[in-house]
Order: sequence, then structure tokens, then C-alpha cells
Amino acid sequence: MTIDRQELYQQLILDHNRHPKNFRVIDEATGESEGYNPLCGDRYHVYVNLEGSRIEDIAFQGTGCAISKASASLMTHLVRGKTPSQAEEMFVEFQQLVTGEVDPTDELSEFGAFAGIRDHPSRIKCATLGWHTLKAALDGTDKATTG
Repeated sequence: MTIDRQELYQQLILDHNRHPKNFRVIDEATGESEGYNPLCGDRYHVYVNLEGSRIEDIAFQGTGCAISKASASLMTHLVRGKTPSQAEEMFVEFQQLVTGEVDPTDELSEFGAFAGIRDHPSRIKCATLGWHTLKAALDGTDKATTG
């Protein structure tokens, strides 16, 4: 029995939704922000701890659809240990992938599970909510919105 790539990606999204990584509160975060998608009601709070010029710890809490939760979970996993500018570059790459501005490549394989979002424009804001909220937390803004 062969499992195709799309099915594997769907399984990855479902796994991150059911068992999100870093789904917790950081009590003494150096940066935090609340993100809200008014179109669907998804709402997440992202917490970051910077140590020097690196994201030492990152976590999120809140509620939303499977895509928004899976995306935020993957994001927290990928940006840990990165600089804020590296995290911002990753956000740009992710946003370009889900909006269809770039095609999936090996360089973007971490985000591959979300490439199909481009076929569902109404879900792009779900997929990018956590990323917008991280950017706001790193910029010192307490609120982010995708609407």
C-alpha cells in the first residue's frame, strides 16, 4: 500500500492539531501577543523568550481550527533557536508558499504540508495567524490580526 504525499501532509496537520508542540504558557515571556482572525474566530496567544539574539523558548495557547493550530505548532517547533530575523524570513517563505507566490521546493519542505492551502484562499489567514502573532510578539506589539 502506497501513501501519497498529500495524505502524509494531511496526517502531519492532523497530528500537530491533536498533539500541538509547545502548547502552553510561558509565565515570564520577554515578548507576547494575542492574534485573532475575525473571519473565523481563531484566537491564539504567542509567548517568546529571547536570550541574546535567539528565540530561546516559544509557546502558544488558544483555540482555532486544525489548520491554524497545526501551523502555530509547526511554527514554534521551527523557530526555536533562530534569530528574530531568521524567524521573519521563515514567515515570509511560509506566506509565499500558502499564497501561491512560490512553488514548494526542497528548501521549503518543512512547510510542505501547508502547500495545499493555496487552493483554499479562505484558509490562508488560518494558516498564517500564528506567524502574524509571533511577528507582533517579536516587534513588541500586543495584538495581531489577520483580518
